[in-house]
Amino acid sequence: MDGESFKSTTEDKMRCQPLSLLKTLKNLLDSVDAFLFDCDGVIWKGDALIDGVPETLEKLRSMDEIFSSSFAAAMYLKVNQFPKEKKVYVIGEEGVMEELELAGYTSLGGPEDEKKIVHLKPNYLFEHDKSVGAVVVGLDLHINFYKLQYGTLCIRENPGCLFIATNRDAVGNLTAQHEWPGKF
Repeated sequence: MDGESFKSTTEDKMRCQPLSLLKTLKNLLDSVDAFLFDCDGVIWKGDALIDGVPETLEKLRSMDEIFSSSFAAAMYLKVNQFPKEKKVYVIGEEGVMEELELAGYTSLGGPEDEKKIVHLKPNYLFEHDKSVGAVVVGLDLHINFYKLQYGTLCIRENPGCLFIATNRDAVGNLTAQHEWPGKF
């Protein structure tokens, strides 16, 4: 093959590749009902979006809705017919509590417990609400021993209490400068 024929064949292949890529992408989109993405390190790193993300999300959003892991936790309870009379203890931020409230559940904990402390002394009984039927854990920038103990007691001592972790990341990309301890 001479140099001109090789150049022509290569150019033809390059022109066909985008069409092939578009067909592959269309087949992928047609075969999937939903996409689940982690956010930090996948959608953004620190305060900056990762290249190509806005366009990708815009395209996906034109085909489907986007929702958070807090919403997924609330919907998990709803789909599994979690009793409305049971409460949910939250180790997390306000967003988790808002999603639970929107789904019709009563939650406690969250930011309200960020300054509470455990007073360890002889014969100390740590009281917890016996009507808590689920503990939901998400990102909590104010996590403390009180919250951990409260959630642990609910899971261990309240019969059938569910444990729902919205994230299982070992590390998070909360800033572009470092990896941070992950969310539960």
